[in-house]
Amino acid sequence: MAPLTIGKKAPVSGKAKKKAQVFTIDCAKPVEDKIMEIASLEKFLIDKIKVDNKTGVLGDLVKVSRDKTKVTVTVVDAHISKRYLKYLTKKYLKKHNVRDWLRVIASNKDRSVYELRYFNIQDNDAEDEE
Repeated sequence: MAPLTIGKKAPVSGKAKKKAQVFTIDCAKPVEDKIMEIASLEKFLIDKIKVDNKTGVLGDLVKVSRDKTKVTVTVVDAHISKRYLKYLTKKYLKKHNVRDWLRVIASNKDRSVYELRYFNIQDNDAEDEE
């Protein structure tokens, strides 16, 4: 009978693959109203996202793509927080002088989606009249 070894695990062959993180920034309302261009947001994110403390060098770790109204950031084997994308989106809005009208809000439907929405100005006008 072979002796039992307690506390040792069998060696695991190969590394476990990391799941790719996919973040989406939905810009449907501002793009439809022609306040901003989706291509300029995509270029801004490509230029400003830091990977290993270097900007503009995304390599194969980060992919930025766009649809008609959405920018999608796919991260593989690197760590980028969703909050960092919110920060960069706010920075973009401020640079293009639309931060006063738009805000970045996490979607209620999906956790990995940010939406650009207008501030509710009608509520503030009603309070000023009273």
